[in-house]
Amino acid sequence: MFNKLIAATLPYMPQKFVWIFSKRYIAGESIEEAILASKELNKEGIKVTIDLLGEFIKDLHQATENKEAYLKIIDAFEENKIDGNYSVKPTFFGLLIDEEICYQNVRTIVEKAAEHNNFIRIDMEDSSCVDKEIKLFRRLKAEFPKHVGLVVQAYLRRTLTDISNMMDLQNGSSKLNYRLCKGIYVEPEKLAYKKYEEINANYLKGLEFMFQNNIFPGIATHDKNLIEPAFALIEKYKVSKEKYEFQMLYGVTPELRKMILDKGHNMRVYVPFGKDWFGYSTRRLKENPKMAMLIIKALFHRG
Repeated sequence: MFNKLIAATLPYMPQKFVWIFSKRYIAGESIEEAILASKELNKEGIKVTIDLLGEFIKDLHQATENKEAYLKIIDAFEENKIDGNYSVKPTFFGLLIDEEICYQNVRTIVEKAAEHNNFIRIDMEDSSCVDKEIKLFRRLKAEFPKHVGLVVQAYLRRTLTDISNMMDLQNGSSKLNYRLCKGIYVEPEKLAYKKYEEINANYLKGLEFMFQNNIFPGIATHDKNLIEPAFALIEKYKVSKEKYEFQMLYGVTPELRKMILDKGHNMRVYVPFGKDWFGYSTRRLKENPKMAMLIIKALFHRG
């Protein structure tokens, strides 16, 4: 109840207060700040994926602006020789307004990345977007087989079926590439597992399916109870380290991240930035009120 109360009132609090919490998990507002954060991670042997904050736009003019912003981001990051790729949220480009225009916007971004032999990750959003985002991924994968991947969410009951149904896209050297995460959006029980143990079990089923079928997984988690079993699956299937990577959020569990790196595994960090950091932070709190306690801790502890 306390967490939900904090989460509900946070959007009405001064942004400077919210920033006390948010600045640990967001690289900044500008491209320059995101490049600086990415360079520091690269020095540690960590790759990045770049995300310009924002989603669920209201008109297609915003979608065009967001597309142009991403093209500038790619130019800037490639010029600075950042070891990383890019993540995009389809709703940021008009998915819920006009699917075809969204496709054209995202296609332009994927094409730009492909010119640099780079890669775009299509983020998965709430359940109302899943079918549309799989459709978008299918279209782009057909044209840019080595330059586009998708996020799948272990807490959705449909995810294993979705992964299996997309096996037709696995052709020759064009391997499927998924970021496997738990999922954060609030969904009804008929669509999503609610119990911690069920979500973790489904996560590991999905990961094992990927290893069995030569799919590249981004193992996106901060949960030690998933990381150790993931190590076991890597050993079981003798997966070479160029065929998977671990992924974590910027600023989250740095000690655990270092442990994974020290064991010789590849690591990629999701680096969000942009002027919509306030909206991003408050939306995430509404979706996951348990994060509210982290805000209270952040006021009194730095580490």
